[in-house]
Amino acid sequence: MQKMNLTTGGLSLKNLRAKPVRTACLVVVAAILAFALFGGSILALNLQQGLATMTKRFGADLMVVPTGASEKAQSLLLHGGANYFYFDAAIADKVSQTEGVVCASPQFFLTSLATDCCDAAVQLIAYDPATDFVVQPWIAEKHSGQVRDGQVVVGSRIALRPNGTIQLFSHEYPVAAQLSSSASGFDISVFMTMNTMRDLIGRARSEGYNFLSVQEKEAVRNRVSAILVKTDSAKAPSLIASNIRKQNEGVDVLVSQGIFARIAASLSGLVNYIRLFSLALWVLAVIVLAAVFSGIMHERKKEFALLRILGATRRRLVGMVLGESFIAGIAGGVAGIALASLAVFPFSTLLSERLELPYLDAPPSRIMLFVAGSLFLSALVGPLASLYAALRMSRAETYFTMREGE
Repeated sequence: MQKMNLTTGGLSLKNLRAKPVRTACLVVVAAILAFALFGGSILALNLQQGLATMTKRFGADLMVVPTGASEKAQSLLLHGGANYFYFDAAIADKVSQTEGVVCASPQFFLTSLATDCCDAAVQLIAYDPATDFVVQPWIAEKHSGQVRDGQVVVGSRIALRPNGTIQLFSHEYPVAAQLSSSASGFDISVFMTMNTMRDLIGRARSEGYNFLSVQEKEAVRNRVSAILVKTDSAKAPSLIASNIRKQNEGVDVLVSQGIFARIAASLSGLVNYIRLFSLALWVLAVIVLAAVFSGIMHERKKEFALLRILGATRRRLVGMVLGESFIAGIAGGVAGIALASLAVFPFSTLLSERLELPYLDAPPSRIMLFVAGSLFLSALVGPLASLYAALRMSRAETYFTMREGE
């Protein structure tokens, strides 16, 4: 007969295979824990990543819009969609002359149609290349040259045609670049110069799309939708915003600090809830597994007594039990992380829409850190829960254990 030199790990594996139902229960508990830990952590991380990216991409301290358009402007920033509003373009010059304003750049908003004339209903945003300080630095990350008149730049969630164009009002426009994700409504927007917007409106009017009451050649020149403002860092943006309101009738001024502070407050509450839930679940998993292992140890009393008779040391028995719980924790952790990944990563867009908060997938390097952390906690919970039961069983008297029940 061939002798087998079983290691502690080998015994642990054999015991797990010998009791598949018991093993499955341990793995399921660990998987649920890993699912919640990893899924919740990644959700919180992606929300924080989204807010940081959106704040960076917006780039302006103030946003001047027509009176009554504040909610629409915030909705456009956060979610995109069909939003348009206009006021006199001359206000841009007045705003730029306000004390504390470093630069001011107008933008013009229009919405395409979801019909045969256009590939999709998207927000169209025209910017002034001469004064813009928000869109062009973002474009420069993907496009080395200037965006020429007649070209457009699209957000990260815009689908292009195979030939690299997008159709807007029955005309195909070449796409100069597709921007990186911003976790904002800009991801479903199309950017172009003011001259391109004038051309687009003229073409649309010739096709019978009378969506503006002003003459197409003057639409972008005499009317704007918003003015983005960069302020002097030495002055309070809220004070400059107040001065702009006083000096210009019929305008509202959004302070980006206020917008993002409200989003951050909502985000902080959700992130804290996720963290509290994960901690509570981890503690609950330890308690549940401790109870499970206590019952398992009671059932295996004679098994341990027999192993002691055959020469197994107390240390080896404890190591075997801890090995079983460790292996079950690792297996459950891998399964839970895999399931959480399937639930979170393929549905990033849907999660962003449902939460109505900026949401952006974190870099792979940070995700791998959370994978390692979730695996560590999943592997730790089993040995931690089983340690007391294993130590108590290893100290039981072999003789009395074997005679018990006679």
